Amino acid sequence: MHLIERQLQNAVNKLAAWCDNNGHTISPEKSRCVHICRKRNLHLDPVIYIRNFAIPVVNDIRFLGVIFHRKLAFLPHVLHLRKKCERSLNILKVLSKTSWGADRTCLLRIYQAMILSRIDYGCLVYGSSRPTVLRRLDTTHHSS
Repeated sequence: MHLIERQLQNAVNKLAAWCDNNGHTISPEKSRCVHICRKRNLHLDPVIYIRNFAIPVVNDIRFLGVIFHRKLAFLPHVLHLRKKCERSLNILKVLSKTSWGADRTCLLRIYQAMILSRIDYGCLVYGSSRPTVLRRLDTTHHSS
């Protein structure tokens, strides 16, 4: 673990030096670290520094709209995605009233734009998770 930590620190130092030379800045206060590992036995998290400021190690981090967990379970992402889709599903339920609601093709387009696009985004990443985790999205998908 010490060798990996030293290699990570060297990579971060080189990245910080490159940023300084090319006019970019890395904010150590906004930076976070996730130790992704599926080992069961206890081992310490790495301590990585940016300009003598230790980067805190967190359990979950959001990167490009996908929440990565330290065990790569993607359960936090699926739960967050389900919550967002259920809010959009409430809009669909209001618009689908029989007396004054939208027609079927309009509702299908709204579904594709608001719910299916969210489910499809990042599915290549979180699609490798367990089937029991992915099954939590099925109820939202089928009810819409």
